[in-house]
Amino acid sequence: MNRFSLRQARPEDLADIARLFRDTVRTVNCRDYSPPQIEAWSGRWRSLTQRQDFLRELHTLVAVQDGVLMGYGNITAGGYLDHLYVRRDAQGQGCATALCDALEAFALAQGAKAITVHASITARPFFEHRGYRVLARQTVQLDGVELCNFRMQKDVC
Repeated sequence: MNRFSLRQARPEDLADIARLFRDTVRTVNCRDYSPPQIEAWSGRWRSLTQRQDFLRELHTLVAVQDGVLMGYGNITAGGYLDHLYVRRDAQGQGCATALCDALEAFALAQGAKAITVHASITARPFFEHRGYRVLARQTVQLDGVELCNFRMQKDVC
């Protein structure tokens, strides 16, 4: 049984989304990335409060439990999954699965033929379990710090 209720994100959610992003990178992704990488990555949290495209250009959902934001994710109509983050204390409880199911269903309904994501080292197994395959290993730079991620795709046709 799904303990999380999903709903469309609202402008007043942006501050909580930003904090969840920061805290998740610092507490979950820290097992796969170095302290300088975590600092550069999690430092992006402040800009998230200004990202109105999360609400205008991306289909953004939040997972809520007892009034607390437990996770969020977003996707374009074309099938690019931009963010999928779940609080440390909600890991392994179906929150990411519920969000990803709903996001993929949205993209499919919009006519997407595939879902793509740039997955972290931490998230790669989750996406592989869902049928995504690695297209390329990538290195991205944030504030002069290199981070590895994976361009992944799931064909849905």
